[in-house]
Amino acid sequence: MYQQQTCDDGVYDAGFEGIANDLYEKGYAISDLALPRALAEQLRLQVINSGSDKFHRAGIGREKHHAINDSVRTDEICWITGNSCAGQAWLDWTTNLKDYLNRRLILGLFSFESHFAHYGPGDYYKMHLDAFKGEANRVLTLVAYLNPDWKPEYGGQLVIQTGKGEQNKRFVFPTFARLVVFLSEDFPHEVLPATRDRYSIAGWFRLNTSQSNRVDPAT
Repeated sequence: MYQQQTCDDGVYDAGFEGIANDLYEKGYAISDLALPRALAEQLRLQVINSGSDKFHRAGIGREKHHAINDSVRTDEICWITGNSCAGQAWLDWTTNLKDYLNRRLILGLFSFESHFAHYGPGDYYKMHLDAFKGEANRVLTLVAYLNPDWKPEYGGQLVIQTGKGEQNKRFVFPTFARLVVFLSEDFPHEVLPATRDRYSIAGWFRLNTSQSNRVDPAT
């Protein structure tokens, strides 16, 4: 298990402050320190020991607009719940991150959803946004990588478009325990093909947009 620390703002893990500062200054953060390696190892063991029947092809769109589209993405996913020790530890850790970022940045983050993602050799996810301005309640995207000993020649980079033009693309290799966080509405991104299996977690912190006749998010 990993060791939490405390400060005047409550419970936090090492690296939360760096993430908050980068989000405030740039809108995105890339950290090799924030995610505890012991927790990353728990999650890695869960995902590699999960049966193939736990995963299903990822689609695009939500609810009635959900569809499989191989021209956009070819990965497979498994949603994370608190039904396993690793899953519950992950949800506890992301709750601490949410609370810390809400205190520091006043983001109004309300709930969190996440899934394991498996990209087989050659799989990809074309450039996209996780939320469209004014049309969704995803505020903050979080990606965690679970690939020990990943080498640059394997490929599989996350590409984040931080501005206009090729010169404003950030290429992030999916190395073990690396964490990427960014504003969901502001940063188009894609996943390039790799030459071997690539495992990660993708998650989203959401606002509470409940109405009198509909609870959203349902959790």
